[in-house]
Amino acid sequence: MNSESTNLTWGGVDCQELAEEFGTPLYVYDTSIIKARCRELRETFLERWPGSKVRYAGKAFLTRSMSKLIQSEGLGLDVVSLGELYTALSAGFPPEEIEMNGNAKSREEISLAVRSGVGRIIVDHPDELKTIEFFAREFNRVQKIFIRVAPGVDAHTHAYISTGQTGSKFGFPLEISEGSMLRYAVEYAARSEYLDLRGIHFHVGSQLFDTQDYLKSLEKIIELIKDLKEQLNFTTHELNLGGGFGAVINPSVPHVPSEKFTEPMMKLLRASCKDFGLEVPAAIIEPGRWIISEAGITIYRVENIKELPKVTYIAVDGGMADNPRYALYQAEYEAVAVKAPNAPAYDRDGGTKVSVVGKCCESGDILIENARLPWLEAGDLIALYNSGAYTFSMSSTYNKLQRPAVVFVEDGEARLVVERQSLEDLLRGDRG
Repeated sequence: MNSESTNLTWGGVDCQELAEEFGTPLYVYDTSIIKARCRELRETFLERWPGSKVRYAGKAFLTRSMSKLIQSEGLGLDVVSLGELYTALSAGFPPEEIEMNGNAKSREEISLAVRSGVGRIIVDHPDELKTIEFFAREFNRVQKIFIRVAPGVDAHTHAYISTGQTGSKFGFPLEISEGSMLRYAVEYAARSEYLDLRGIHFHVGSQLFDTQDYLKSLEKIIELIKDLKEQLNFTTHELNLGGGFGAVINPSVPHVPSEKFTEPMMKLLRASCKDFGLEVPAAIIEPGRWIISEAGITIYRVENIKELPKVTYIAVDGGMADNPRYALYQAEYEAVAVKAPNAPAYDRDGGTKVSVVGKCCESGDILIENARLPWLEAGDLIALYNSGAYTFSMSSTYNKLQRPAVVFVEDGEARLVVERQSLEDLLRGDRG
């Protein structure tokens, strides 16, 4: 690396050089940031609250290299599909440290989860109980499970990433009267010699910065734990509090400490259980975005700049195929020019709106509206901050675009962990 370069660096590596070596678009992760987040969770949650566990939410970003990194940092893993489970197992991740989540599990997914010995399966529908029981009997094991409930709290976030509200597609309603779904599930598990119901799971939503929704939800869950004990004599040994902790959009802004979420929740849980005379369940959290998002950037090459009377379009060589989050729920990003990351924004004709757009044949193929960037030319590179979560994992081959490569960087060293798709890869399985 040129020591005199003023280019943006990530993990101590020149981003211009990364683009030249690995091509663009390019996902780049500074693993030192990931490790720092994991260390913070160990110190402020695992070590502070005995019996607690952290399960990284793999849906945010999961590769074999990421699975190995999470394992090395002492965290468990939450997966939601056959592909995620297979990826983790192929990386040698301990199955007992994996929980299988999801609202529409197939028989194939449940079969692999039980056969491989995953630590917990989170039940989202009454019919899953019979399927889990079937495979547990077939493989002669007792499967530990959670039941996921919807606390009935409408989180302060985009509707598409709110999951705990009444009427959500996720989880059982809290009602435990005769004939209710939840009562049926608890009683079914209690009768089965192949199911071990360990506790309750809930998740409020994603990209949350305020603890209010967590605490409202937890109050309802604690009431449920009390009612389950009093009415069904069921003891909740474990409580999964979900994830959804917010991530900032610019590295110049300090990240939100995990304690902001975990401390008030744990104090409420302990105090309320004491008041109700309940056993304090072991707590589990599932951060995903909070661990990975700020560690990642995406590097794009500018293809052209189109100046119109009211808007200037900066068109890049990627877009919604490698990052559909703006198109889905208007996710916010900030970008910088790789050649001049600290340069002030260029005033385009008295404040003309600047939009960074992609190459897909959709008007909604937008990465940033109202971008603040210096003057750029075709061939220049830009880097999108805070794009480590839900980009690689949501990417597609729309318009037959090739999925970008993934590179891990740390201390001036770069390592390719996922190859860029080739044109032959695009045709794999296409029999013609």
